[in-house]
Amino acid sequence: MESAKKVSDNLNIAGQVTPEPLPQVTQKGLLKAMLKKLRGGFFVVLGYLLSPLCWWNDLFFNLPIAYFFGYACSLLHPNLLVPCSILGYWLSNIVGILLMQVGAIDVLSGQPKERNFKKELLTGLASSTAYTLVILALIQFKILDTPVLFPGS
Repeated sequence: MESAKKVSDNLNIAGQVTPEPLPQVTQKGLLKAMLKKLRGGFFVVLGYLLSPLCWWNDLFFNLPIAYFFGYACSLLHPNLLVPCSILGYWLSNIVGILLMQVGAIDVLSGQPKERNFKKELLTGLASSTAYTLVILALIQFKILDTPVLFPGS
């Protein structure tokens, strides 16, 4: 009888110990996570459209942005149109790569992590610079043709 009483006392004690509740996923937290993933997806798509990875984007996105940037600079001095257009093209590619990196981190990471903005910026600068140098080399060695923008000059 005593052993049955010990067992019933142990069961009572065990029943009194409550495990820690599992963390509840609130609707606010779920909504915040979904918005973060949507924002990241938007940044990835926008970055892809601006980046050099998209082969058809130049005609619709990068060249108009570059021309507008060059045109805005040419208002300061007329000789700045072409150099600032090249700079604007290069900057639009850098912005595209950086947007893809930021968006991919938002989409793929489950936990918020410390970002190294300097490293991300240097990676974007290096890859965009390499791409630009390859394109300039292809034009210089006449592998790629450039259109005649100003036929009279």
